Amino acid sequence: MSPPGASARKAAPPEAAAGDKAAPRAQAEKAPVKSPAQKALEKLGLRRDIDLALHLPLRYEDETRIVRLADARDGDLVQIEGEVTHSDIAFRPRRQLRVTVDDGSGTCVLRFINFYPAHQKTLSVGARVRVRGEIRGGFVAREMIHPAFRLAGGELPGALTPVYPTVAALPQNYLRKAVLSGLSRADLSETIPAEFLSKNMPKPLWSLRESLQFLHHPTPDVALATLEDRSHPAWQRLKAEELLAQQLSQLQARRIRAAMRAPALDGPAMRGPQCTLEEQLLERLPFRLTAAQQRVCQEIEADLKKNIPMHRLLQGDVGAGKTVVAALAAARCIDAGWQCALMAPTEILAEQHFSKLIGWLEPLGIKTAWLTGSQKTKERREMLALIESGAAGLVIGTHAVIQDKVKFKNLALAIIDEQHRFGVAQRLALRSKMTEGGQEPHLLMMTATPIPRTLAMSYYADLDVSTIDELPPGRTPIVTKVVSDARRDEVITRIRGQLAEGRQIYWVCPLIEESESIDLVNATQTHEALSAALPGVMVGLLHSRMPVAEKKAVMALFTSGVMGVLVSTTVIEVGVDVPNASLMVIEHAERFGLSQLHQLRGRVGRGAAASACVLLYSTGEASRLGEMARERLKAMAQTNDGFEIARRDLEIRGPGEFLGARQSGAPLLRFADLETDAALLAWARGLAPRMLDQYRQLANLHIARWLGGKSDYLKA
Repeated sequence: MSPPGASARKAAPPEAAAGDKAAPRAQAEKAPVKSPAQKALEKLGLRRDIDLALHLPLRYEDETRIVRLADARDGDLVQIEGEVTHSDIAFRPRRQLRVTVDDGSGTCVLRFINFYPAHQKTLSVGARVRVRGEIRGGFVAREMIHPAFRLAGGELPGALTPVYPTVAALPQNYLRKAVLSGLSRADLSETIPAEFLSKNMPKPLWSLRESLQFLHHPTPDVALATLEDRSHPAWQRLKAEELLAQQLSQLQARRIRAAMRAPALDGPAMRGPQCTLEEQLLERLPFRLTAAQQRVCQEIEADLKKNIPMHRLLQGDVGAGKTVVAALAAARCIDAGWQCALMAPTEILAEQHFSKLIGWLEPLGIKTAWLTGSQKTKERREMLALIESGAAGLVIGTHAVIQDKVKFKNLALAIIDEQHRFGVAQRLALRSKMTEGGQEPHLLMMTATPIPRTLAMSYYADLDVSTIDELPPGRTPIVTKVVSDARRDEVITRIRGQLAEGRQIYWVCPLIEESESIDLVNATQTHEALSAALPGVMVGLLHSRMPVAEKKAVMALFTSGVMGVLVSTTVIEVGVDVPNASLMVIEHAERFGLSQLHQLRGRVGRGAAASACVLLYSTGEASRLGEMARERLKAMAQTNDGFEIARRDLEIRGPGEFLGARQSGAPLLRFADLETDAALLAWARGLAPRMLDQYRQLANLHIARWLGGKSDYLKA
C-alpha cells in the first residue's frame, strides 16, 4: 500500500516536483483569505495606517472613575463596581435576565432582554463586576437596561474610551486595537511648514501627532463640550489639515488643466463679410439678453478663445436663462468648425433642450443630432453616422451621448446640464470623446441650484464660476402658500378658478404607486381623484416608469394647452417650460428637499400671469412635521431667491447631501464645517498656492495623506 499522500505527489505538476522554489511562489501568489473584520475595515475605507489614524471617535465613554450608587442621579451615565447578589431569568412581561449588583452604598438591577449564556456566567452570584450604563429609577429599585459590563480588576484607564464609527462584523474592541496599531505605525511627520502653522491663525495649532493622540485618547479632565463641538485645539488642527488638503488638490487640478491644450474657438472657420452664428442667433431671438446674461457670455467667450481647456460652472436661478447662454456658446464652437455636445440627466430635460435649441439654431443651418437610450435602432444608426461624419454640429442627449459607439469627428465643447446629477466617470467619459491630437474639450457645466459662497470656495475651488444673478423681465413673482392637506377641497376650488381663466396646473406627488410602508397619496390615486373632481377637464398623468412614447404624448398635450392639469412625480423637476402654467401644487411637501421644492416651484411663473405654489403637508399622526421639514417649508414661503434658498439648504442638509457627493465623487469634508470654520478655510486658501510654489514635495505628501486615490474626481 502506498503511503498517505503518495498519489498526490505523483500527480503534482513538474514545476512543483522540480524543486522547492516554485511551490512557495505559487502559494505566495494566491491571495490571502480576508477575515470578516478585515473586509469590514476595507468597507470603511481603512486600508492604510494613516486611514486608521484619521478614523476619529464619534463619542467617548468615561471609564476612568467609579461612581458610588448613592452619588449617582437618575439619567446619569455612570460606571459602578460591586458584587452580584442575585441573578435569574424572568419571563414576565417578557423573557429577560435580571441581575442585582450591590456596591456597598446601594443596589442596582441590570436588565438584559437579549442575552447569552456568557452573560449569565460572567454575572453569576458572587462575581465582582464593573458596570457602565444609564441609571434609571425603576418600580422597585434603580436599574440599568443593557449596560456594558466586565469582571472587576486591574487599574482604571487614564483616558476616555473612544467609540468609533463602525459597520457590521467590526466590534469596537477589534476596531480600537486596529486604530491604535495604525496610529503607532502611521507616518505623522509634519507636512505643513512651521512658519505657516501660526501665520494668520487666532492661536498656534497643535502638532498633528499630539492632536491625533489626544483625540483618540483624551484625558478625563477635558471639557467634553469642546470635543463635541470640535472647538478643541486638537480638532482645529485636524480641520485645518483637511481644508488645506482640499485646497491643495483643487489648485493642483487647476494648474494641471492649465498645462493642457484645447482648440481655440476664436472665430468662424470660414471668414467672410457675413455675421457670425452668434450674432445671427442674437438677432433672431425674440428677447434681449439681460445684463447678467451678457456678462457671463463674455466670460465664456474669453475662455473659449484660449487654447487652455475651459472648466466653468454656469449657475443661475430657475428661469434665469442659462439655456440661451449655452446655445450661444454652442454657436461659437460650431462656427469655428467644431462639434458641441450637450448632455442632460433625463430624457424630458434633454428633449426640452432639443426642441428649444432646434428652434434657435436650425434656421442658421446648424444640424442637430439627438441621442437617447429609448431610440429605435434605425434612427440611432442615422444619428451615429451624422455625429461621426461631423455633419451634426450639435449633439443633444442623455447618458447615451457617452456610450462607446458614439464617435465624434471633432468635439471641442461639452456642456453638461444639472451637472451634480452625473457621476465623475460620466463626466470624464464625455470629455474623453475628443480625439484631436491629445487635446481636451472645453467644459461648461450648468446648474439651477446656486452654489453658496463657502461651498464655491471649497468644493468648486478648481472651477471658474459664472453667475446669472437676475431674472429676465416679465417674470412674475410666485406666491407660495403652506397649506394643510385638510384644506384639499379649497385647493381644488382654486384649481377650478385657474382653469376657468384658461390657465394650466401641475400637481406633484412623491410616489408613483401605493406603498404599504409609507402612507402617501400617490400619483395614480391623485390622478383618479382629480379626474372625478374636475369633469370635462383633461387630467394627465406623468411618471418615470411610463414608456417614453407615452411620456412624450402626455407632455405634448400639456405643452400645447389641450391638457388642463398634469399630475406628475418629480420628472418635471427641471427643464419643463410651459408659460401658461400658473399653479403648482406639491403633495406631501414635507417629504421633499428644499432645493427640489424650489426647482418644482420654478415650473410656474414662466409667463406673464400671476402664479402660485401650494405646499400641501400631511396632518396625519404618522406625518407630524419634524423641525427640519418645518424649516424647509418656512424658507420656501419666505423667499423666491434661489441663492437664499441654497444658503438655507446648505445649513439644513450640510454639503454632502447638498452636492449629491456620492454622485459627484467629491470626498466629503469629514471634520471641517464650512459655516463655523470660515477662518480656517480662508487660511487654507491663502496657504495652498504658496505651498505648491515653495514646498511642492510637502504639498504632494499632504494631498496623498488626506485624499489617497480620491483626487481623481478633480479631473472631471
